[in-house]
Amino acid sequence: MSTVQFTNNPYLLLTPGPLTTSDGVRLAMMKDWCTWDDDYNNIVQGIRSNLVNLATNNPGKYSTVLMQGSGTFSVESVIGTVIPKDGKLLVIGNGAYGYRIGEIAKYLNIDTVMLDSGETSDPDLVELNSILEADPAITHVAVVHCETTTGRLNPIDKISETVKKHNRIFILDAMSSFGGIEMDIDTLGVDYLVSSANKCIEGVPGFGFIIVNKEEFEKCQNNARSLSLDLYSQWKTMEENNGKWRFTSPTHVVRAFAQALKELGEEGGVAARAARYRENQRTLVEGMRKLGFTTLLSDEHQSPIITSFNFPDHEDFTFDEFYNRLKEKGFVIYPGKVTDVNTFRIGNIGAVTPAKIKDLLVAIEESCYWKEAVN
Repeated sequence: MSTVQFTNNPYLLLTPGPLTTSDGVRLAMMKDWCTWDDDYNNIVQGIRSNLVNLATNNPGKYSTVLMQGSGTFSVESVIGTVIPKDGKLLVIGNGAYGYRIGEIAKYLNIDTVMLDSGETSDPDLVELNSILEADPAITHVAVVHCETTTGRLNPIDKISETVKKHNRIFILDAMSSFGGIEMDIDTLGVDYLVSSANKCIEGVPGFGFIIVNKEEFEKCQNNARSLSLDLYSQWKTMEENNGKWRFTSPTHVVRAFAQALKELGEEGGVAARAARYRENQRTLVEGMRKLGFTTLLSDEHQSPIITSFNFPDHEDFTFDEFYNRLKEKGFVIYPGKVTDVNTFRIGNIGAVTPAKIKDLLVAIEESCYWKEAVN
């Protein structure tokens, strides 16, 4: 059996983040930085500006706030800061991460409506329109762009059209899509976009970022339900103190992210990265189908970020055994997260090329131990 080895890594991460990073990103963390020093804060300011320019062709309308912690910390900072005390949130949920937004709102005692279309279905746009027409108290609408529970890419252009027709504030969780799928948030009418360092920009975990519509965000002072997750105060501190964070920032992670942004530009920007991800995903799905695996979603609903595969129809198959055999060969995949269907997931993002996906497919073919049992 062949074993593929990768420089400085025991295995290739085929997950939706944390993900396999480049040598350059990892090497960028091999230096200490002072949070008060202008050299470091200028890096932060460069990141903030760069992210806005990636997000839209109308950068003057938007600004970026960085927030310590995992992506969920950033989502909670948005939900807890931008919705006023008398506001009401509509969450469009069709997977674990949409449902998590609803859970955050519940913890924060925010009046919330959940439009639950089920984990394997598109959002119900007719019902969305009906809810917004019937309930003028709803002030904000939130949705996940790429729902990595299944790998589904939600139709944010159609969702935004309905949200803006009713003049509501639009929150987009683009955690697993920003930097890997082309979009213009001004064209889409997005008021708040949330993502994380360790996703399609291909940095490492430690902070998230929120791209905000400045005109709307200026209305959010004193809304926050948390001290450390007060997104407005974080933004004001960064705006007024040349990128200074309110509390200790993850300096090494920030420096790695700056390098990751540099490498994104060298690759050709979001369009080039999106093309690589699409080719990774196409190569993966074609190869898996040849090996007898089936996808949970149809191709028309599938994102290029991560793909869910159904368990093989063999009583001898267990995910743990399959996972461990692949790990021994240098590949780490992801367990499933769909409630009522047995699946596993394989990601396409990070420092991953179609050639590495082909190596993975060889390893998967060699790891189909249940076929040996049948034969």
